[in-house]
Amino acid sequence: MSAELISILVLVVVFVIATTRSINMGALAFAAAFGVGGLVADLDADKIFAGFPGDLFVVLVGVTYLFAIARANGTTDWLVHASIRLVRGRVVLIPWVMFVLTGALTAIGAVSPAAVAIVAPIALSFAARYSISPLLMGAMVVHGAQGGGFSPISIYGSIVNGIVEREGLPGSEIALFLASLIVNLVIAAIVFVLFGGLKLSRAEETGLDRQKTADVTADVTADATTDGAGPGTAAGTGADAGTGAQTRTVAVQELDADDDASRLNPARIATLAALVALVVAVLVFDLDAGLTSITLAVLLSTVWAEDSRNAVSQIAWPTVLLICGVLTYVGVLDEMGTIDWAGEGVSDIGVPLLSAVLLCYIGALVSAFASSVGIMGALIPLAVPFLAQGEIGAIGMVAALAVSATVVDVSPFSTNGALVLAAAPGVDRERFFRQLMMYGGIVVAVVPAVVWLALVVPDWG
Repeated sequence: MSAELISILVLVVVFVIATTRSINMGALAFAAAFGVGGLVADLDADKIFAGFPGDLFVVLVGVTYLFAIARANGTTDWLVHASIRLVRGRVVLIPWVMFVLTGALTAIGAVSPAAVAIVAPIALSFAARYSISPLLMGAMVVHGAQGGGFSPISIYGSIVNGIVEREGLPGSEIALFLASLIVNLVIAAIVFVLFGGLKLSRAEETGLDRQKTADVTADVTADATTDGAGPGTAAGTGADAGTGAQTRTVAVQELDADDDASRLNPARIATLAALVALVVAVLVFDLDAGLTSITLAVLLSTVWAEDSRNAVSQIAWPTVLLICGVLTYVGVLDEMGTIDWAGEGVSDIGVPLLSAVLLCYIGALVSAFASSVGIMGALIPLAVPFLAQGEIGAIGMVAALAVSATVVDVSPFSTNGALVLAAAPGVDRERFFRQLMMYGGIVVAVVPAVVWLALVVPDWG
């Protein structure tokens, strides 16, 4: 049995043990990296640790540290209130606001993880407060980031278009951008319907109808004023109070009544300034999101020590261990040549359409655990030999590979998925992790085939 095949089988075993025994997958992956790297591939410790994602470690720690402070001093509550007012209390629109916001950030040049790092903590804090599915909100943020991720001036778009130009392939910047945008928009719409988005609209309408009824009743009897007309009370009483209309319907009176959450104080102003500084540092000055966020968090902690006292303990350490362990093992696979081995085996099949769909699946599967940019950089050159035969359109194939390698970033093992998992407050993280893993698995299983049928089979370009 080849070393490459052994390394893949060990990865499967790690998944099975972690799922059935509730052991942190990151710890298992570190052990697997040591065993496979040292015993099978004869790698020393330096080469094993070469795959450790130090930059992602700092991003996860820094961003969760900064937003732990923001939650402690009430800044996230203030942002939730501001978001509610922006859409005039229509909670059903908030997931789409987050989709557009992250898409706009990546389209104008933000790296996808940086955009998710900025938006996800705010979005998921809102989801926790108003009983919106964290999976729905997290998926909207990630798919929004990927929807704008291939604009001609974006990071991903520039990289892929540069690879296409270097390899001498025909390309279309607009076709690449539209392919990613449309696919992610369609997925977001499906997720919105399947995970409770339409219920938000119905609950909101029900809550508003009750509020009107309570207001009319209040004019007839004084008792009704006490029992049903108070902000949020009419929406929460009656036979179907468990529908969540109260938590999902936000009346203007409720926002105004919560004076503390809607009021700015020096600590919140400074935290908002820190968040703006993070955006500017990442988008304008191209600074590292992790180092910038942890620096800003330390500055806030120094001035408002009381608010920040427990922030370090709120960093999502189990998530950090999980992601860093798995990516270290993926680094061992890369060092061993397992990824190249799999890609070359596919491209040697000799049937272009079959090779194309298999490359899309490899891109999706590996990207769910590793760098999307790195996978695109490896797969597009692997596709050159059969693209040169002229049997498959290069524009459609490149777009299919790019979409397949990035749309799966909602996986909890990818940077974006890890940020979503780490940013979700007040959730059962193991359960949320399994939800993200299952959703990511569905995306990996379905999307590559769909984009292959839509972009490759019709021979675009």
